[in-house]
Amino acid sequence: MRRQRLVAARAAAAVGQKTAPWFSGVEVEMAPPDPILGITEAFKADGSADKLNLGVGAYRTEELAPYVLEVVKKAEAKMLEKGENKEYLPIDGLAAFKKATVELLLGADSPAVKEGRVATIQSLSGTGSLRVAGQFLSRFCSGRTLYISDPTWGNHKAIFTDAGVPWKTYRYFDPETVGLDEEGMMADLKAAPEGSVVLLHGCAHNPTGVDPTKEQWKQICDLCHERQLLPFFDVAYQGFATGSLEEDAFAPRLFVEEGHDVIVCQSYSKNLGLYAERIGALNIVASDKDSAARILSQLKKIARPMYSNPPVHGARIVTEVIGNKDMFDEWKGEMEMMSGRIMTVRGELYDHLTRMAPEKDWSFVKRQIGMFSYTGMTPDQVANMTGKHHIYMTKDGRISLAGLSSSKAEYLAAAMVDSVRNF
Repeated sequence: MRRQRLVAARAAAAVGQKTAPWFSGVEVEMAPPDPILGITEAFKADGSADKLNLGVGAYRTEELAPYVLEVVKKAEAKMLEKGENKEYLPIDGLAAFKKATVELLLGADSPAVKEGRVATIQSLSGTGSLRVAGQFLSRFCSGRTLYISDPTWGNHKAIFTDAGVPWKTYRYFDPETVGLDEEGMMADLKAAPEGSVVLLHGCAHNPTGVDPTKEQWKQICDLCHERQLLPFFDVAYQGFATGSLEEDAFAPRLFVEEGHDVIVCQSYSKNLGLYAERIGALNIVASDKDSAARILSQLKKIARPMYSNPPVHGARIVTEVIGNKDMFDEWKGEMEMMSGRIMTVRGELYDHLTRMAPEKDWSFVKRQIGMFSYTGMTPDQVANMTGKHHIYMTKDGRISLAGLSSSKAEYLAAAMVDSVRNF
């Protein structure tokens, strides 16, 4: 490398330049587009009037326009009236936000909350919270393997790989039933070494939309006790999946109530539409207050060189909404509206698919939950969806129903039937 730079410098001198560009001697390969965010770039470049972006998980109105919650607008208006400053937050975030978010997750009456056994740090939405948690595991649980569902959100593996956390997958999705592979999941977790960590989607599993039943969650909880597994929840859709904050928090609350130490990452991108504010939290529930305090000190130590302090604007929005009863009730109403619209287009898509291709069982469309539907389409079928019908989706066959309108449901159904029948 040194010789390369020397040769480049001499060549530059020969043509009158002071020095060669430094990076001319460094090999930097072109990285491939992000498998999810790259879809939006391709969608924007498509000139078709029929194009449809079902790749990125962001809520859209019936007119397929971005939606800012009314309660968020009201919260921001209140914030402007207060005229609060923009000073740095503490490393672990806004104290009022931390209190509000852990109570939203576990309930204000949770013994873990009342006893101060939860270490909470405000972080950069779900992704940043996962990254801090990954660094914590790498530093203090070295050698422990993290088990991730197959399939899972496309960013999970990259996050934990970069954090230096060894991971393996456990079976989760059954392509035959287009549902949960309960037998495979339980067998793989039973075979995991004692003390392993298991990543679980708190609700609205991404990408499949397939969640365990409450009874299945209890069995998973018991298995984690039996094998001494550490439950690690990614909660990105609380209140957005079913429209109920309590229903969507069932799994993490169950595990905490049953005495598990638990890691939980939260995000407010979906349920409050705060995508660009990057507001989330990492919570680690410990067995006692002293352990929680020591864990929090280490989380702050990890965050300091990573991003130093979290942003204040989104944290204040969340705090305003959760802390005001009228606004909180209005938020719950808007979440019911958003989740209800997605349920409606699910039903309409199912009706069109059943009418157009009655020979195929499309019931999975209605059984799945949250903003995504895992269609089971092959890469060739997905390529036809995009190349012929201008419908953009991830290559694994996941579609975001948050980006579908009632007026486009029939068009999507026709494209799916064409792709499944001919490819």
